Amino acid sequence: MPATLNTKKTRSALRTSARISLEMLLVVLMATVVIWILGQMWSIIWPLVIALLLTTLTWPVTRFLRRRGWHPTLAASVVTLLFLLVAAGIVVLIAVPVASQSGELVTGVGNGIQRLRDWAAGPPFNFGDNQVSNVFDTAVARIQSSVGSIVSATLSGVGTVVSGLVTTVLALFLMFFFLKDGPRFLPWLALQLPGRLARDVPAVAKLGWTTLGSFVLSQAFVGLLDAVFIGIGLWIVGVPLVLPLAVLTFVAAFVPIIGALFAGFVAVLIALVSNGLTDALIVLAIIVAVQQLEGNVFQPMVQSRGLGLHAAVILLAVTLGGSLAGIVGSLLAVPVAALIAVVWQYLREQLSDPIPIPEPGPETAVPGTGTTAPAPKPT
Repeated sequence: MPATLNTKKTRSALRTSARISLEMLLVVLMATVVIWILGQMWSIIWPLVIALLLTTLTWPVTRFLRRRGWHPTLAASVVTLLFLLVAAGIVVLIAVPVASQSGELVTGVGNGIQRLRDWAAGPPFNFGDNQVSNVFDTAVARIQSSVGSIVSATLSGVGTVVSGLVTTVLALFLMFFFLKDGPRFLPWLALQLPGRLARDVPAVAKLGWTTLGSFVLSQAFVGLLDAVFIGIGLWIVGVPLVLPLAVLTFVAAFVPIIGALFAGFVAVLIALVSNGLTDALIVLAIIVAVQQLEGNVFQPMVQSRGLGLHAAVILLAVTLGGSLAGIVGSLLAVPVAALIAVVWQYLREQLSDPIPIPEPGPETAVPGTGTTAPAPKPT
C-alpha cells in the first residue's frame, strides 16, 4: 500500500513537471517569435525608441508650458525647436574651438609622428631611417592594395550615415507628435481595449513612462559626473580644449561603451599631440579611473535608485544586452530590464490574493472536536 501511494505521488509529480516544462517551452517559443517580429520591424522600432527617450527628456518643459495655458501644438513646436537649438549649440561648442586650434593640432600630430620616428630610431630598436621608410612604404602599399575594400567600407559608411539621418529626422517628428498628443494616448488606448485590459494596459504604460523618465535623468546625471571629473582632470594636466572635451564626454555618456571609448580616445589623442606622451598617459589614467568609478559605482547606484533595480541586476543586464545586440543592446538593456520589472511587479500585485482576516466573534468552532474556542484576534 505505501509503495502504491509513493508511485502515484511520483507520477503526479512527473505530470506536473512535464506540464510546467511544456508551458515554459511555449513561453520561450512565443518570446522568440516576438523578438523575430521586432527584428523585422527594427527600422520602425529604433526611431520610435529614440523618440520616446527624447520625449522623456523634453516632456517636463512641455508640461510646464501647457500648464501655463499654452496650446499643445505651440508648446510642442517651441520645445522641439529649443531641442534642435541646444543640439546645434552643443555641436558648435565642440566644433568651433577644435577648428580654431586645428592648425596647432595638425602641427602637433606631425611632431608626434616625428617623435615616434625618433623613438623608433633610438634604443632598444635602433631602426634606421631606411628601415622606417620601408615600414611606411609597406603600409602605403598595403593601403593601395586594399583600395577596393576601403571604397566598399566607405560606401557602407555613407549608407550608415544616410540611414542615421533618416532615423534622426523620423525620431524628431515622432517626438513632436508625442509631445503634442501624448496625454491623449492613454485614454484613447483604454477605449480600444476590451474588459480589464482597458484598465491594466494604460496603468502599465503609465508606470513604464515614469521608468523611462528615471532612466534618462539618471543617465544624464552620470554623464554630468563624467564630464565634470574628466574636465577637471584635463584642466589640471593642462590639456587644451577642456570645455569641448567635457561636453563631448557628457554627450557620449548616452551611448554605452563606444561613447566612452570615443570620448576617451579623443582626449588622449589631443593630450598626446599637444602635451606629449607623459601627459597623454596621465590623461589616460584619469579617464580609466573615472570611467571605472562611473561604470561600477555611480551608474549602478543612481540607476538602481531611480529604476528600482539592484546594482547587480543593472550590471548583468548591460552585459547580457551587449552580448546579444552589441551597442544597441547595451543602450536598451537597462530600460528594458526596468520595464520588465514594472510589468512583473504589476502582475504580481494584481494576481496576489489578499489574506482573509477572520471576523471577530465570541467563539469559533474547533473542527473535529465539537468544542469551541475563543476567536483569534485580527492582526
